[in-house]
Amino acid sequence: MGCSKTKSTGSTSITLNEVAHSVFYAPQYAAIELGYFKEEGIDLTLVTGFGADNVMTSLISDDAQIGLMGSESSIYVYAQGASDYAVNFAQLTQRAGNFLVSRTAEDDFSWENLRGKTILGGRAGGMPQMLLEYILEKNGLTKEDVNIIQNVDFGSTAAAFSSGIADYTVEFEPSATLLEQESAGFVVASLGVESGYVPYTAYCAKKSFLSKNSDVIAAFTRAIQKGLDYCNSHSAEEIAAVIAPQFPENTQNDIAVIVARYQNQDTWKTDTVFSKESFTLLTDILRNCGESDTDVPYEDLVTTTYSKQATAESVSY
Repeated sequence: MGCSKTKSTGSTSITLNEVAHSVFYAPQYAAIELGYFKEEGIDLTLVTGFGADNVMTSLISDDAQIGLMGSESSIYVYAQGASDYAVNFAQLTQRAGNFLVSRTAEDDFSWENLRGKTILGGRAGGMPQMLLEYILEKNGLTKEDVNIIQNVDFGSTAAAFSSGIADYTVEFEPSATLLEQESAGFVVASLGVESGYVPYTAYCAKKSFLSKNSDVIAAFTRAIQKGLDYCNSHSAEEIAAVIAPQFPENTQNDIAVIVARYQNQDTWKTDTVFSKESFTLLTDILRNCGESDTDVPYEDLVTTTYSKQATAESVSY
């Protein structure tokens, strides 16, 4: 299913499949709630895939025209020899957005505390799991030193953790905060802080869609840039007030706390340009985790045309 024009408004209908619905993607929700997509002539439908593999499947099958996920998925598809592969055109986050949640409060937390413990992790080959392994190794631990459960669905880990099946879980927001509110867990570490700057999530579309809908991709990227501009120039409280309709299960105050947590660790880029250095870092992570040893050309899987245009045209709000 390709994008289509809505006769009554002249806008273009686009389905965006996001890997998770999280405050981590606040600039995207700000762009939705502040009407930036509408300003750009896009009638956006947002769906949640609950995992990069599901988002990529949706993209390949044309159920969605744009995907937001870890760019490792585009590398896997390209390495498998696909001709109409996904091309990354805009990077959104520059740090991991998940947190390590313990069953007990640990004011003196050390990663060594995980030795011999059970952790609810992520899908093999996905960014959350790979960065967890990267951080464990950085702190002198291997996968053999811990028991990582990887067969729980992406959207069900918080509930599984509440049932008592692990000592720790890796959660995005707002799930991490909800576990704390229920006294079912305690945030003890940020994977974003521990792993440093990484190209964690980016927008992509199939090569064929990009070639036929350049104006739509340019408009979409401008809307996201406006969302970034807003979130990089407003307080956590102001951002929370804007994106609150996206998270009805959370109070506005809770959302503000989460936004501040992400702001303080410099989560969001100021522009959407996916640099070659960032892409090289991503491929190094994949290689170190044993997930891919294929040399993938940056020029094939990333375009910065739309991002650079959007940055040049952006204004601060």
